[in-house]
Amino acid sequence: AVAVENIDEVVALIRAAPNPASARETLLAREWNASRILPYLRLVDDPAQPALESVGAAPASTIRLSQPQARAILDLRLQRLTALGRDEITDELKTLSGRIRAYLEILGTRERILSIVSDELVALREERATPRRTEIIHLDEEIEDEALIERAEMVVTVTHGGYIKRTPVDEFRAQRRGGKGLSGMSTKDEDFVAQLFAANTHTPVLFFTTDGKVYERKVWQLPLGARTGRGKAMVNVLPIESGITISAMMPVEPEEMRREDRQIVLATSTGSVRRNRLSSLSRIRSKGIIAMKLDEGVQLIGAAVCSPADDVVLASAGGKAIRFPATGIRLFQGRNSVGVRGMRLAKGDRAVSMAIIPGASATRDQTLSYLAARRAGESPSCPELAKEERFLLFVDSGGFGKRTSSHEFRCANRGGQGVRAMSLADRRSGQQHRSVVAAFPVEDADQIMLTTDSGQSIRCPVNEISMQSRLGGGVRLFRIEDDTRVVSVARVADPPDAA
Repeated sequence: AVAVENIDEVVALIRAAPNPASARETLLAREWNASRILPYLRLVDDPAQPALESVGAAPASTIRLSQPQARAILDLRLQRLTALGRDEITDELKTLSGRIRAYLEILGTRERILSIVSDELVALREERATPRRTEIIHLDEEIEDEALIERAEMVVTVTHGGYIKRTPVDEFRAQRRGGKGLSGMSTKDEDFVAQLFAANTHTPVLFFTTDGKVYERKVWQLPLGARTGRGKAMVNVLPIESGITISAMMPVEPEEMRREDRQIVLATSTGSVRRNRLSSLSRIRSKGIIAMKLDEGVQLIGAAVCSPADDVVLASAGGKAIRFPATGIRLFQGRNSVGVRGMRLAKGDRAVSMAIIPGASATRDQTLSYLAARRAGESPSCPELAKEERFLLFVDSGGFGKRTSSHEFRCANRGGQGVRAMSLADRRSGQQHRSVVAAFPVEDADQIMLTTDSGQSIRCPVNEISMQSRLGGGVRLFRIEDDTRVVSVARVADPPDAA
């Protein structure tokens, strides 16, 4: 528009210039008449190119060109300089200015903007709308947090000192046989991993405490931690009181909970036992429920899932043990009872461990022949007995321990005094100063940790502990001082190389 208004001067300037660069510099250096396009300049209101209005008898307006405008003038075709071309430029300028005014009016009025948006949405609805195919209704029931939790496999780790965590199973990457393994859980010097198992995020985990209560937490409710993290203290996960510890912990799948042949056996320090259906623990409040009613000073020492075909083994601190069928305990309907006598204890004695082992299917003579063949180093002739055999580890307060075949203990009736399970007499004086600390089934690949009342501990592989009869006194596992004693024995659970 500036070139059209100053057509003669522009043509003369271009003809006189020696080259395009000189012509562009001359165009940029001059002020050009812009009186006819002043309304358009004010409409655009570009601060980079203000109109310079002169003051006098004949006011006029001028404008300096920008670099892109100067190049555009030099690029003009000659046909645009004809009368028809000039009219086209003027008409285009009017059209652009009209659109600019319309847009400015829209942007300056909220009602106009909403009106246009509404009209466009109505037009879009008429053009694109299809009948709704999904019915949206109000949900009367509340959505629980568990419904939003993704199902994923986790590795749950519990330490002897009472720390717990869950870790995604993917962090335990698979390794080839003979590898060095992965960096495990970071624990205190006196602490170690005592239990480790894999479970789904929706799997319930039952926690039995020494005061006879049971708590339930889904795996996703346990604290999430890295593979090398220590986790959180159990007192921050469960509302247990000071001085109360976990006596048993087990993951139970919902399908297993509903099975009629799955039962739970509980045992106390006084030798009492009780058997209930596992389904009786299917509804547990967040604050826990009473698993077994206990008298003052009595502690829950164990809880385990069993079937009617299993046997129960109770061991006492006095070195005795009794084995009886699980069906020898009547099936209780309620939980508010002290149970029945599982083992008759001598005065001053107490039960320390309970284990569930497969029931015996062979006769006593077959069992004795099987044990005799084992002691002689011969291959046992009864595969069924080999399948049912479990090896019980006995450890006493003096640091002695042994492994004994479960077939050494004949199946008896519930309520008896049991039989000698371990000799506790001192080998020099013959006096009995030691007591059994723990007794539980072990495998050759297991390792155990022994801890004394002075805080010392030792880690020992199970396959280095000798096999002895139930009358044996064991071998020394931990050389301790005369004024100290072993107070705790636990199986060490190492994180897997592959999950």
